[in-house]
Amino acid sequence: MRVALVCPYDVSRPGGVQGQVLGLARALGVLGHDSVVLAPADAPVPPPGPRAQVVGLGRAVPVPANGSVAPVALNPLVAARARRAVREAEVDVVHLHEPLAPVAGYGCLLAGREPMIATFHRAGAGVGYRLLGALARPVARRLAVRCAVSPEAAATASAVLPGAYEVVGNGVDVDRFATSSPWPAEGPTVLFVGRHERRKGLGVLLEAFGRLDPTRATLWVVGRGPETEALRTRLPAHSQVRWLGQVDDDELASRLAGADVLCAPSLGGESFGMVLVEAMAAGTPVVASDIPGYAFVAGEHARLVSPGDAGALAAALAEVLTDAEHAVGVASPAALDRARAHAAHWSMARLAERYVARYEAAAATAPGH
Repeated sequence: MRVALVCPYDVSRPGGVQGQVLGLARALGVLGHDSVVLAPADAPVPPPGPRAQVVGLGRAVPVPANGSVAPVALNPLVAARARRAVREAEVDVVHLHEPLAPVAGYGCLLAGREPMIATFHRAGAGVGYRLLGALARPVARRLAVRCAVSPEAAATASAVLPGAYEVVGNGVDVDRFATSSPWPAEGPTVLFVGRHERRKGLGVLLEAFGRLDPTRATLWVVGRGPETEALRTRLPAHSQVRWLGQVDDDELASRLAGADVLCAPSLGGESFGMVLVEAMAAGTPVVASDIPGYAFVAGEHARLVSPGDAGALAAALAEVLTDAEHAVGVASPAALDRARAHAAHWSMARLAERYVARYEAAAATAPGH
């Protein structure tokens, strides 16, 4: 098959949806399918695989969305370019990711003739999202299949765009995380990965970490964001916090393998929790907020605590660090093996297979099929 993967977010910048789209294009190529990724792009993006190409649709601008900032294109010409590119590529199926986000997918929604499926990634609907959903309802019937990355994402989408949704999950390159060499650690180590903004809960983690024995653990902080400088003042300069900034994919995998625990203290707005799966694939115990997106993806393979509760988070981290020291509880070899097996369910290869089945179902709805 030949598939158009339409992403509303700047694909030249790191991001959850962008990573899913590029990873899916690569995995589809392994299965023998061709794809063209259509998305805003502020810089050239190399093809993610030998059977995939990337077509930039125009520049993106940062727009506040769901407690974060989304790099989307607002120029209506971007929607027209996407529609023209789909037509010229002669694809069998159009796969719209986050179709309500402006504006790349709207040319296909409004004027597309090819079979279409959509994947909804978002958790939590704001006023703007509800408005876009109301505007899209008349054309949403053109979607042959509606997918969501989690029950939370399906609930968010169905609240603004009623209909039936299939939960398919997200995909992770589990083999890369499972085989990465551990990054050398100075001792017991906690790892945080994420954008430094309120909803990611790094401030709560810093408060919790400050309650731990300062001689006992080191905190690796990966990422940056609008709150980085303010957060760096929360603990003394001599504290055991290592501010690493952005790291490349290889270092991230190595840090995950080298840490004793991955902490994901988000306050909400998370539909899936990719880093939890990556940590489980790397054989690293997980402490995370008990929010629907994280509970769905981690199941019984993570220690979940109430979001925003620094005391509970500190207690959970202390307990898991002790488990890791003695290889018991959630850090026992058997528990980590079960977590790795659970992570394998979310492999990108399996996700691509799930989508191919849905592409075939969508293509079967085309006239004359």
